[in-house]
Amino acid sequence: MKVIERVLSKDNLNEAYKQVIRNKGASGIDEMTCEEVKDYLKVNGDKLINQILNREYQPLPVRRVEIPKPNGGIRKLGVPTVVDRIIQQALVQVLTPIFEPTFSEYSYGFRPNRRCQNAIDRTLELINEGYEWIVDLDLEKFFDNVPHDKLIRIIDNEVKDSDITSLIMKYLKAGVMINGTFEETNVGTPQGGNLSPLLSNIYLTLLDKELETRGLHFARYADDCVIFVKTENAAKRVMYSITHFIENKLKLKVNATKTHITRPSNLKYLGFSFYKDTKQNIWKPKPHKESFIRLFIKLKTLVKRSWSVDLTYRIKKINEVLRGWVNYYRSSSMKVKLEKLGAWLRNAIRVIIWKQWKVYDKRIKSLVKLGIQKEEAKGLTYCRKGYQFISHSCVLQRAITNYRLKKRGLIDPLEYYLNPIQ
Repeated sequence: MKVIERVLSKDNLNEAYKQVIRNKGASGIDEMTCEEVKDYLKVNGDKLINQILNREYQPLPVRRVEIPKPNGGIRKLGVPTVVDRIIQQALVQVLTPIFEPTFSEYSYGFRPNRRCQNAIDRTLELINEGYEWIVDLDLEKFFDNVPHDKLIRIIDNEVKDSDITSLIMKYLKAGVMINGTFEETNVGTPQGGNLSPLLSNIYLTLLDKELETRGLHFARYADDCVIFVKTENAAKRVMYSITHFIENKLKLKVNATKTHITRPSNLKYLGFSFYKDTKQNIWKPKPHKESFIRLFIKLKTLVKRSWSVDLTYRIKKINEVLRGWVNYYRSSSMKVKLEKLGAWLRNAIRVIIWKQWKVYDKRIKSLVKLGIQKEEAKGLTYCRKGYQFISHSCVLQRAITNYRLKKRGLIDPLEYYLNPIQ
């Protein structure tokens, strides 16, 4: 059976459909939603398959979406139509088992049963073995600059099915719609499509193989690559020679201002930084300070007093953010910071509740109901100091205890970090 036939098999397409529906996502330029695509495919599914087999199918351009980066830049995403996402997912499901054996052991991004933590574990392993000079590579706009012809040749050499390479090339050349204006895509693999992560790994395997051929130690997650050596001079040689390889052989751009030589204590990799545990004499991970700042900004938005939402819903959104963040950084040392974050968060929730009580009488009655003496309740209620003072007052903390907030559903970040089963 040809590879294209496996891609278009009923079972594979059904699985691709289910995956796309589970992921949900926005509509493409045709404005068809995930809810509407089922009826569309019932009527047009067979026609779609025949068009692909006869090379008559033409993917629609992706819809450009710009996402702000934490550093102030903009990440350009391309949103394909739901139909195109299903076809791309069908390609990914068949091509992944073909290419997986060709990928490096030290490549961790967008691969089955691999995650960021594996790259961090690899980093810790190497720096604790004495490879403490690090070349931190930054590929400038990698996804926008992948050369199509070279990528297609790699795929063709492995797959040996021209129908597959023809379909992939169509996706690469489909173009992008920006505010109603069509732009060609002569290079690059637009971020946002189901196929793009796999294509990025296929292409960057050329870099992995070059590093392995040279006997260099590295970790790569998507286009985030760090190389580890034992001396400064070796780091300088590697940075120069690998930059030359990337720009001349891979036809990609290296960001000269962001690519640099660093030490473990100054390394920022995948949101982590690293510190030396002097007692155990080993390097350990911790969330980078910028990661904490971004978390704080997210939570600050969710505890805005001006946000008029039900407290239960607010707590639900807060918990989602906390669980996701703590799970990502769980291997890190962060007890003290999470303890402080939890105290700040609970005080912020207390102020929200205080504001919801609104009028003096309700505040007094609510405090008394929660076990506060009437005179103390009046004293706090008629206090002219601001919300900051109110939130830290021992009266309000005795009334709205940590336990009561927990009963309302608010998780304690430190407790969740120490005991994730809650």
